[in-house]
Amino acid sequence: MKTPKAPDPMATAQAQSGMNRDTAITQQQLNMVDQVNPWGTVGYEQTGTRGFTDAQGRWVETPTYRQTTTFSPEQQAIFDASQAAEGNLAGLARDQSAFLQDYMAKPFEFDNADAEQWAYDLASPRILKQQAQGEAQLRSILANKGIREGSAAWDAEMARMTNANTDQMNQLALTGRSQAFGEAMARRNQPINEITALLSGSQVSNPATASPAAPQAGVAGVDYAGLVGDKYRADLAASQAKMGGLFGLASSGIGLFSDERLKTDIRRVGQTDGGLPVYVYRYGGRGPYHMGVMAQEAAAVVPDAIGNAGGFMTVDYARIR
Repeated sequence: MKTPKAPDPMATAQAQSGMNRDTAITQQQLNMVDQVNPWGTVGYEQTGTRGFTDAQGRWVETPTYRQTTTFSPEQQAIFDASQAAEGNLAGLARDQSAFLQDYMAKPFEFDNADAEQWAYDLASPRILKQQAQGEAQLRSILANKGIREGSAAWDAEMARMTNANTDQMNQLALTGRSQAFGEAMARRNQPINEITALLSGSQVSNPATASPAAPQAGVAGVDYAGLVGDKYRADLAASQAKMGGLFGLASSGIGLFSDERLKTDIRRVGQTDGGLPVYVYRYGGRGPYHMGVMAQEAAAVVPDAIGNAGGFMTVDYARIR
């Protein structure tokens, strides 16, 4: 009985690749669900095929598809209006960009002295009046306490007030400079911000994303290579079981009756690895079927396996290959 032939790895890989491709195409087609919702429709259609040469040099074609999105009349009107508005805004932005090109070419300038003078002119009248009132009040307090002008105590208190007044004016300058700088930057950025706003536009809902996503189907792949391997192992085990039945007594060296003259209902079922025909038969037309070779045929191939018992030929299956 011949041992089953091992599967061809290349043929198995090619078949597995084809089945994987079929699975991918099937899953893609199942998931291309046409959608209809209040925002419009999304549909799919096959437009043709696209091919490539695989690793084995074969030309393989796969289908190509087109997704078409159609807005509802209301959404289409919004889209058209938005497009027109964006076109108008883009035109304004284009016109303003010429101005902006010259505008940005001029460096930003800020004069600290002018900012400080602006703050001083704005706030100093009120602050100087308050400081004068504070000085007069301090002089009266010192006089009431008997502290004479020109004394050390008098000079110390007046120096303290002078320093406080100086700090107040310095803070006025710093605050005024910060405020003036912020206003100058706002004026500088205003044209830029206006053009940026012109470049933004309204958005319209896309039917493909506005509604809940279509359910996705999953298609399990076929493990063809595994199935081929499983079948080969099963066939090999069956072959080995049959060979075990045929050659179960081989190791004992006992010669078994295999003379063709003793057998009936003979039917060929295969051959050994060495090419010797294998048959199923019964002895004397009775009893169960057996499997083995014909002694007459074996004698021509392996004569040293042939024996004699009572005038009938026997075969030592330990020598049969």
